[in-house]
Amino acid sequence: MQPLIISANPNNEYYFHEGCHILELSNSPADGGISIARARVELGQTTRWHWLLHTTERYVILEGRGMVEIGALEPQAVQAGDVVIIPPHCRQRIRNTGEGDLIFLAICSPRFRAENYCSD
Repeated sequence: MQPLIISANPNNEYYFHEGCHILELSNSPADGGISIARARVELGQTTRWHWLLHTTERYVILEGRGMVEIGALEPQAVQAGDVVIIPPHCRQRIRNTGEGDLIFLAICSPRFRAENYCSD
């Protein structure tokens, strides 16, 4: 691996059928140990139940408030500064309960791969 700076391009944000907008910040086979995406859940929206095979995901809440459901845990309120750790094969979803967009980083290790994504 070589030193690299990747500049975010907000025009590359896309709507993902899970129910949120995604901006891939870093997801490359050259850095297979991790991927980073910015997720944006619109006001009042809830993502679909989903889980990742062989991948640990972390949500780092940047803006807004939400209610996260992971595995067998009771729903938990989250806000800016909170970190949610989601083990592989663990069902999850998040609902925006704030007054604007809920924005968080989704950090996956190893990196996010579409074939590891599962949903109801």
